Amino acid sequence: MQRAERLIRLTQLMMERPLHAISLASLAEQWGVAKSSLSEDVATIRQTIADAERGTVETLVGVQGGVRLRSGVPTDERVTFLNNLARTLSEPGRVLPGDFVYMSDVLGDPYVLDTVGRLVAMQFADKAVNVVVTVETKGITLATATARHLNVPIAIVRRDQRVTEGAAISTHYVSGSTRRIQTMSLGKRAMPSEACALIVDDFMRAGATARAVVDLLKEFSAEVVGTAVFMATSQPTTKMVNDYFTLLRVHEVSEHGANVQPALT
Repeated sequence: MQRAERLIRLTQLMMERPLHAISLASLAEQWGVAKSSLSEDVATIRQTIADAERGTVETLVGVQGGVRLRSGVPTDERVTFLNNLARTLSEPGRVLPGDFVYMSDVLGDPYVLDTVGRLVAMQFADKAVNVVVTVETKGITLATATARHLNVPIAIVRRDQRVTEGAAISTHYVSGSTRRIQTMSLGKRAMPSEACALIVDDFMRAGATARAVVDLLKEFSAEVVGTAVFMATSQPTTKMVNDYFTLLRVHEVSEHGANVQPALT
């Protein structure tokens, strides 16, 4: 196998599965090439990806040896991406009853989802996350994209307990938007032992849902390392979760539209 082909294939392997450990010893045997040659290839790829701000190639120590890619987004691309999203979501006609902003079309775009997943993963890559937790239904695609770039599974909190989830733990909470008592449940098998969880959702107003998920995860003795949302309101300024990360913030909502601005610079 020629070096140019190795460089392309090795880069593709890392890009397809971020934070997944790739054994250089196994690749050397599979491709019929010296491990030292692969190490030289990795050095080239590492420098190229770093120069392009596309992430960081990490070397794993051990008998087998290996590498993995930590996803990244170039600064200028991140700024343009968030500005474009804010402009789109501020368009007239997106305000729904209850002062919600229509986002379903935006969150149905695979490029948007993948980029959001990378941005959130960058923020929490050092937090030892081993599961991403979300609430059905709109948060599922965002959680999946984030989990892909963190190389961890997702656990979905359901509004109604389902037989297919097996034994589950449920809790009641008061919705921040409707002020109604609602129920959520999470299957016991969905959570890893000694869970270190990242909560991901699409929208936050007062943070009642996120707070309820935090309380629910306490029943699993899980550590919650953070909460990430696609968009949050500027009011109320004090949320029901102590700390959260958001990409966009909506400041004003009227019949003429919403004032959405990037929260991450």
